[in-house]
This record gives sequence, C-alpha cells and structure tokens, in this order.
Amino acid sequence: MQSADHLQIDTPEQISLELPLAGIGSRFLGLAIDTLLQFVLYIAAVLLLTILGVSGVGRYLSWIPASFVPALTILFIFCIYWGYFAFFEIVWKGQTPGKRLAKIRVIHQSGRPINVYEAIGRNLLRVIDGLPGIYGVGIVCMMISSQHRRVGDYVAGTVVVHEKPTREMKPEWNTLAEASPTHSQALQLPSEELVLIETYLHRRADLDLAVRDKTAYQIATRITQRTGLQRAPDQSLDDFLEGVARQVRDTARFR
Repeated sequence: MQSADHLQIDTPEQISLELPLAGIGSRFLGLAIDTLLQFVLYIAAVLLLTILGVSGVGRYLSWIPASFVPALTILFIFCIYWGYFAFFEIVWKGQTPGKRLAKIRVIHQSGRPINVYEAIGRNLLRVIDGLPGIYGVGIVCMMISSQHRRVGDYVAGTVVVHEKPTREMKPEWNTLAEASPTHSQALQLPSEELVLIETYLHRRADLDLAVRDKTAYQIATRITQRTGLQRAPDQSLDDFLEGVARQVRDTARFR
C-alpha cells in the first residue's frame, strides 16, 4: 500500500520502508539544471573546435571525409543529450548534477539502486517523453501516474524519490548511551546488516507488537550467526540490537 506522495516497500524482514516520491516540480528543477549544463557543454565544444581551427590543428583532421561531418555532429549531440543523463545516473547511482542539487534520485521500484541497463533504458525513452516538445508526453504521463512516472520510468521499472536527510533516519534509542567495551565480533558486521538494524529501530514503533517481536528475533538471530555475539540473559532483543548498532557506530566505520 502507498499514498500518492510516498512509495512504501515491504522488506523480507517485514519492515516497511517509506520513500517520498518526487513530483513534477522537483523533477523539472533538476531537468532545468541539467539542460543548462548540457548547453554549457555544447558551447564549450564549439569553442574548442573554433580554437583548433584557428590554431591550425584542424588540418590534422582533414583526413575525415566532409560527408561524415553531419553524422559525427549528430553522434556528438546524441552523446551529450542522452549520454549525459545515463552516464551520471550510472556513476552517481541514480543522480545527475541537476538531481543532486534538487535532492532527488532515481531508484528501482523495488527500492534498490538502478543498474546500468535501467539507467540507459529510461534515458533512451526521453525521445518519446519529449514529444511533441517540452516533454509533453512525459508531463501528461506523470500527471496521470500515481507515482509521477514518465514513459522511461515505466519501461525501466524506476521511480524518482526525494533524498531523505540522514538525520531523519536516525534510530530512536531506548537505552542510554554508555561507555562499553567494543566486542571484536561487532567489527565483522557487514554494512547492510547495520542498515537493517537501524531501519528496524527507526520503524519499530509503527509495527504491530507480534510482528515487531518476530522481526527483532529474526534480526538478532542473523547478527548472532554472522558475528557470534550473544544476547545477555536479562537483555531484551531491542537492547541487544541497539547495543550492537552503537558499538559499530562508535568504531566510526559508518558515517
């Protein structure tokens, strides 16, 4: 289940992750910034070609047939227009410079980061979303979509969400922060396990009591199997998970 402005994902551990969807306004803010940067690239390329021609370096490119110039120009425009978005979304895990400034990110509808094929696929469909001009098809598609998805998003199975500040995902601790010796086993905890623990700690108040106990037990069992850490006889599951998360955080391995 999900609202019009949020994407809710249920993990295998029965923990609900709620991600705020990016609307048309924030998406076009990011697009406007990226378009401006693309024009800067076009102008820089023209200036570079002009400088090469004036300096006489252009004569070394005289071996290129004149009939190839239109094709090379189209290829250059294609690389900047479509390659710009795909390149940055691959390298920056779903973000372009414009999206980063607008604090939005492309992810797969399952909640995982997009891969290379999804980044390329959704951006190749910009030619459809851009029809008949100024992203007419894309705007209409986003307006009628409950998740503000354009054609490229439907084909690639992606959505655009707002980046949530780290402080909003800070776990709500029940136990007091006390100086305690760090167990070497805690240092073996993979980063994805820490994310799982802190997601549970952040969402536990919204879970049904039975689901909360079952989830905490499943996570604690995984931690014990991975690291060998054992819960004290008088220690609750939540206190055990908080203690493990605190020890890992105190090592400054995760920021």
